[in-house]
Amino acid sequence: MPDVKLPFSRDEYAERLAKVRTAMEKAGIEVLFVSDPSNMAWLTGYDGWSFYVHQGVIVGPTGEPIFWGRAMDAKGAMRTCYMAEENIHGYSDDYVMAADSHAMEDLAETLGEQGWNRLRLGVEMENYYYSARAHSVLTKHHEGEIEDATGLVNWQRGVKSTTELKYMRRASRIVEKMHSAIYELMRPGLRKNELVAEIYRTGLMGGEDEEGSFGGDYPAIVPLLPTGKDASAAHLTWDDAELEPGQATFFEIAGCYRHYHAPLCRTIHLGTPPLDMIRAEEVVLEGIADGIEAARAGNTAGDIARAFYAVLEKHGVKREGRCGYPIGLSYPPDWGERTMSIRPSDTSVLVPDMTFHFMPALWMDDWGLEITETIRITEDGPAECLADVPRKLFIKEDT
Repeated sequence: MPDVKLPFSRDEYAERLAKVRTAMEKAGIEVLFVSDPSNMAWLTGYDGWSFYVHQGVIVGPTGEPIFWGRAMDAKGAMRTCYMAEENIHGYSDDYVMAADSHAMEDLAETLGEQGWNRLRLGVEMENYYYSARAHSVLTKHHEGEIEDATGLVNWQRGVKSTTELKYMRRASRIVEKMHSAIYELMRPGLRKNELVAEIYRTGLMGGEDEEGSFGGDYPAIVPLLPTGKDASAAHLTWDDAELEPGQATFFEIAGCYRHYHAPLCRTIHLGTPPLDMIRAEEVVLEGIADGIEAARAGNTAGDIARAFYAVLEKHGVKREGRCGYPIGLSYPPDWGERTMSIRPSDTSVLVPDMTFHFMPALWMDDWGLEITETIRITEDGPAECLADVPRKLFIKEDT
């Protein structure tokens, strides 16, 4: 056994591998190539900023998973994965950014060395990290059938273990500190980049719980904090402009511990907000309360959305799209798990210890309002909010 400090017990990794193999068997997949770094970490413990090159975890019919990646990153796998050294494979740097060859040629060879070159191979086709060229080359060199296994591992990650929930609670303690720091610092004349620097500082400094202090990690999404009319767009980041009175800024951020996320959004208005924003706050808060009440084991993800949208319809507020998604372990560029969606049409049944970012934000023509919660489905009763930050539109009059 390698002498590696792992974030989870070896028994938990073994349970995860067994769940994935069961799902593979149901899907008719004999060997699986996992390229999503979140799935790689969940299966093996691998943790490195190497997802800009081709890499992955191979799950065969038996035995340990195999880390497959750039040779220089194989050393990182030896320092972070639980597998034996013979199950960590590094390919030559000649494949990196090469026009006349491709790393998938080496992957095909590696599968052949294991005797898996003719087995039905599953790959994550709808994935940020698996390119069209990668699929084309692998298809040419792998002798067996290749099937789309997008989401196969993701779906096994939905119900969180005791340790995973501990990490998400630590992330929640961090995001509480981040929002406290934002409110304290917010003032006209403060440049946005200066505020973001403090957001990062607070997030990385970490927090405390009953076991002591702990540090933070980098989130999968950078802070989003558009102001005024810019906040009518959902995904703008920041610049070096100064904050001005009479405008609202929403803050879409997450605390992060061991790559486990607790996203939480709040909005701050410098000065007295307009009446339509105050009215929108009332409607959103009512809708969030009803959505959390509907977020119960045995209900569906769609039930949460319908409860929220019923409030909006009652008050004549128009909004489209989903209003939440599962969260947990993630790497850039996204902190969602990419399985369920909190939308009226989603029939996925809620199970205790599933975790979601319930995000019923409003993006209007001239402003945006984000008030969100990270929630856990409980054994009995409505969902638990993991972070404790006042659920409201924040107003700073003394600016």
